[in-house]
Amino acid sequence: MKVNLIVIYTPRLEQCHRFYTDLGLPLTLERHGRGPEHFAAELADGSVFELYPARPDRTTGDLRLGLTIDGSAAKPPLATGRHLLTDPDGRTIEVLA
Repeated sequence: MKVNLIVIYTPRLEQCHRFYTDLGLPLTLERHGRGPEHFAAELADGSVFELYPARPDRTTGDLRLGLTIDGSAAKPPLATGRHLLTDPDGRTIEVLA
């Protein structure tokens, strides 16, 4: 099995965009038809990571996400190793740099 899509619904779209972009995710603004503007990145393995604006009936609550990144490309750079970060919505993001 392979995960091919991760979608996070956030009430803090711009703040989450900045947080994940600073980790090195190449998020770009998209819109499909009449749907909401959102940010998406296609990752090296072909999977897709997306940030969508939350709605009352669609939110992403507690979630722990693990990412392997190039720590030297992060802003600010991260030393090699495991880091526990918190995104703007309070989710724990485990980063292996």
